[in-house]
Amino acid sequence: MKIEEHAFGTVGNEPITRYVLRNDHQVTVEIINYGGIITAIRTPDRNDVVGDIVLGFDTLGEYVDHNPFFGCIAGRYANRIAEGRFTLDGTTYQLATNNGPNHLHGGLRGFDKVVWQASSTATADEAQVVLRYHSSDGEEGYPGNLDVTVTYTLNNLNQLILHYTATCDQATILNLTNHTYFNLAGSGTILDHFVWLDADRYTPVSAALIPTGELAPVAGTPFDFRTPTAIGARIAQEHEQLIYGGGYDHNWVLNHSTSADVPSITVTEPISGRRLDVRTTQPGVQFYTGNMMPDRLPGKGGQSYTKRTGFCLETQHFPDSPNQPNFPSTVLRAGETFAETTVFTFGSEK
Repeated sequence: MKIEEHAFGTVGNEPITRYVLRNDHQVTVEIINYGGIITAIRTPDRNDVVGDIVLGFDTLGEYVDHNPFFGCIAGRYANRIAEGRFTLDGTTYQLATNNGPNHLHGGLRGFDKVVWQASSTATADEAQVVLRYHSSDGEEGYPGNLDVTVTYTLNNLNQLILHYTATCDQATILNLTNHTYFNLAGSGTILDHFVWLDADRYTPVSAALIPTGELAPVAGTPFDFRTPTAIGARIAQEHEQLIYGGGYDHNWVLNHSTSADVPSITVTEPISGRRLDVRTTQPGVQFYTGNMMPDRLPGKGGQSYTKRTGFCLETQHFPDSPNQPNFPSTVLRAGETFAETTVFTFGSEK
């Protein structure tokens, strides 16, 4: 296993480093310490042709100026909070409303827009980047001094392991995810990708994309991916939830979310044969099909991204959980440690 470090510019006066993790099976992962962004993942297809399977930019300036959350760590609270408001232990907190009337992905300067302190190591079996960030009490309106560590590990099982830990000196809320946009073909539409998602229920949303509080069955709906189904097979149906999201932009309630050893999601791309398996300790996943991507957004390698050229699998706690008492709690109290793990396994079908 190998790891390389390359200068990638500066943000303010802080240097940004691009870390290149390589295993012994042609898998490469690139990460920068601005936003904890995964800027590239290269994997072989069924013919051993290596290609980049995530969306991104060539330069740091593009990530700083107009990044639609490509590859980043989202927090303190990933996804949406209704009206940017929640009450914790009798105190009401008002956060920025940066997504219409709602709070999204931590606010105006979430974890996707900060510089993380980074270190790296490599052994015969794995290459690892450890990112740390201190979020001060009141940052973006959140209570408590929060210390977060995110560890990216690439190993020779072709697994990219994301491990999140955090502690806080007072009660706060926390929901961390990674917002990588995948395209297993390397370019073009994602509508021909097949998805298997082990979830019997999902959380319907309002027109403002805030969960209604219901845990609805997927059976008989376009949200049933318990049998592998092409993304494009039902995405254009006149279903209220698809209209609200402009496609898929919803949280699925995972059936086997208590252990990172149990697969919850598999995506395959029939032409390249590439396969992505996802395992997680998180209770949910936001499956997003790039419905709100800007039209003809210039991307890396001369590509032009547009609607539905990438999909996200944001393993997470449910959106708006602080205002939804029947959802799993996202409260982190002093003396407790937040810990979640997600494993992405890359492969191909011959």
